[in-house]
Amino acid sequence: MQSPFDRKLLVVTGKGGVGKTTIAAALGLAAARAGRRTIVVEVGEESRLPGLFGVEPARPGHECGLAAHLSSISIDPDRALLEWLQVLGGRVSGRVLASSGTFQYFAAAAPGAKELVTMVKIWRLTGGQRAGGRAGEHPLVVLDAPATGHALGMLSSPHTFGAIARVGPVAGQARKVQELLESPARSAYLAVALGTEMAVTETLELQDGLRARLGRDLEAVLVNALLPQRFTAAELAGLASLRGGAPSSAGESHEHPGPESGLRADREAVRHSAVRAAETIHRRARFQHNQLARLRRRELPVVGIPFVWAPQLDRAALGVIAGRLERAL
Repeated sequence: MQSPFDRKLLVVTGKGGVGKTTIAAALGLAAARAGRRTIVVEVGEESRLPGLFGVEPARPGHECGLAAHLSSISIDPDRALLEWLQVLGGRVSGRVLASSGTFQYFAAAAPGAKELVTMVKIWRLTGGQRAGGRAGEHPLVVLDAPATGHALGMLSSPHTFGAIARVGPVAGQARKVQELLESPARSAYLAVALGTEMAVTETLELQDGLRARLGRDLEAVLVNALLPQRFTAAELAGLASLRGGAPSSAGESHEHPGPESGLRADREAVRHSAVRAAETIHRRARFQHNQLARLRRRELPVVGIPFVWAPQLDRAALGVIAGRLERAL
């Protein structure tokens, strides 16, 4: 069975706020550690990936080295469209185009134009022709795509814009991008979700959207920040017996409590809080795993990403997630 890392393009998307950028970075790191030259692409003006690796970001549109065999780049769709219009406009400067209203008019009048020129840039990175006629240098591109709805619009842009421009270089590029997106041998789609009802529902909608628009299925659903199910029913009953009644305040037990009674009250409060915390985490973990069952009922491959207990998300934490992805994918 072909691994996702054997493709030219990995598209990572899902509901906003589920950790797509983190997972995209970990996927890139996993591929790079296996010796694959990899670039992770962010869409938008901001570039968050370099910060996860402790390096300074490059300018938009310029590659930034993150680790051995691994780099990142941010592609701003507005800037990409402006550059494309400059090519069409010959010597007309970007400043003149942007201020003349041509840019805004064209962007509004041509559905999918911004998304298409963004996808063309991504296609070039996978090994298609790059700017200046140079061959692509990155055998694996990991696309940190926008959230589900916007991602589906971007992935549909070759078809949307191709219906307008049927001939010429734009039409040719649209066809090549569409071939890449529709080819199971060259591209794969990974959804990132949390173990919540809304995130899982959006993942199921993403699967339906991919089938309808591209004839493709999700390669896997990566469920982020899963809590472990630590306790059996017998152990939970034991925890409940340890909890007992709610801890009383010192004022309720003694008017002038001595050192020993105060120490006992502190121990009781700590025990009560620890048991309540364990029970709360268990309930949340059980709910998460119930949501995973919804994905499995649709026969979607599910990969659980354990919650990383770290003060902050940094390269070390990414390494833990990358290790899990290496073993699972």
